[in-house]
Amino acid sequence: MIEDLLPQSVVAVEAYGGEVDGVPAEAALYPEEEALVARAVAKRRREFTLVRSCARRAMEKLGVPPQPVLPGERGAPTWPQGLTGSMTHCEGYCAAALVRAADLASLGIDAEPHDRLPEGVLSAVALPAEAERLDRLAAERPQVHWDRLLFSAKESVYKAWFPLTRLWLDFSEADIEITPAPGAAPGLPPHGTLHARLLVPGPVVGGRRVDRFEGRWTVRQGLVATAITVPHG
Repeated sequence: MIEDLLPQSVVAVEAYGGEVDGVPAEAALYPEEEALVARAVAKRRREFTLVRSCARRAMEKLGVPPQPVLPGERGAPTWPQGLTGSMTHCEGYCAAALVRAADLASLGIDAEPHDRLPEGVLSAVALPAEAERLDRLAAERPQVHWDRLLFSAKESVYKAWFPLTRLWLDFSEADIEITPAPGAAPGLPPHGTLHARLLVPGPVVGGRRVDRFEGRWTVRQGLVATAITVPHG
């Protein structure tokens, strides 16, 4: 699912239930990781372990020896030298996406249950213009929970933003337009593109300041998934 939203240079590995790429996940953690979840509840420990199994499988596919994935500043994962990436997990699903830093400046992925946001969350997340666009989308395609999709997109934007800036990005500091794919064939899951306009000075990438992030989204298997990629050029 996530892999379909990303360029071919990115390696994405997913876990549904207890399997990573269709194979039962390895439960081992490195000692440094183990220390972080020694007192965690079972659900937190399981998600922590599964998403790192995905990340290590992605490292192997890129020819990088598996190693610990430890949280750095603001909890962002610390990747092996020469790689950049992103992780996500929700109930029943985990994914990691890695790419060589020479191929992409940054990326962010997120997955959420395809359900309405809890009461009061949308008003804290959406700008007035975004809320208006969501209302129009909901009238046209009520089968999609557009509020949850916007939340996921905001998460992906932040995950792509932070490695480039090392700064916080508030929900109100990016205006995201969600565009459904036109003329989708019957039976295909809903999908489309994301256009995020940064409302604060963006990162400098490849010698120029970036004021927009682009990405893609899909809804399938009871999940909403979003991905943002930032090229060097």
